[in-house]
Amino acid sequence: MTAPRRSPTARHRRLVAELRGLREASAKSRQEVAELVGTTDITLWRYETGLTRPAPADVAALLEVYGVAGEARGQLLEMAREARKRGWWHRHRQTLKPGFDSYIGLEAEASVLRTYQPQVVPGLLQTEEYARAVIEATAMGQAEVEEKVAVRMSRQDLVTRPDYPIQIVVVLDEAVIRRQVGGPGVMRGQLLHLLEAGALPNVDIRILPFASGAHSALDGQFNLLEFPEPGDVDLVYLEQAASGLVLEEPQERRRYAMMFADLLARALSSGDTAALVTSIACDEG
Repeated sequence: MTAPRRSPTARHRRLVAELRGLREASAKSRQEVAELVGTTDITLWRYETGLTRPAPADVAALLEVYGVAGEARGQLLEMAREARKRGWWHRHRQTLKPGFDSYIGLEAEASVLRTYQPQVVPGLLQTEEYARAVIEATAMGQAEVEEKVAVRMSRQDLVTRPDYPIQIVVVLDEAVIRRQVGGPGVMRGQLLHLLEAGALPNVDIRILPFASGAHSALDGQFNLLEFPEPGDVDLVYLEQAASGLVLEEPQERRRYAMMFADLLARALSSGDTAALVTSIACDEG
């Protein structure tokens, strides 16, 4: 079995959950633990909320208090070391909207992405020309268009890598494949790329036809990420014009999972989707 991808952002998220769970299981308050390891309760709070990435030595001191030894201790210390590394996307963080660099880090370790897109093709499936047209249209005069395109193209390694590719289920509103982003030539290339991607064993693309009418996701796009390790809970990511938001509360995750199931039930089959995309691509030609 191929080893899963490792992302510092996802490792940090897991470490935060583990440290918080260990303290709660110890029945000690943050102040009590902080006094035992010689730090402050504010520092411990920052560790447990993910605002600060603890050094391995700090994690080792906490594990001593919690009585964690052997293999479990070694795994958590390795997790702490991995969490303090920087992913390739870190150097682009000034270019990306707030919160999106964190999403890229989580996406990098996810095993499954389920996404609903009512406006544009999702970034993982965009051609370079289509991506540039989308970024130029939404940049509103901002610079660094080429850097943003490069980041988007780099993320696509998750889809095509031979070992442990991410599984993607995409629901696209019919408007996505009919809107001429970048002009007829760019759009035709994007549609043909969708057909190629849809033929991959790890990619399932469905079109939500106009005829489906009103549905549960009329408020907009969303992404659902699932992770390979049982301790890493699923999450929802919502992207807006100026920022991104990660939702982790169980009721929020259930709500969006139900919404996605509703969309899939209304969407065309994979075969009918491919036929519709092919038809529109021919019209673009």
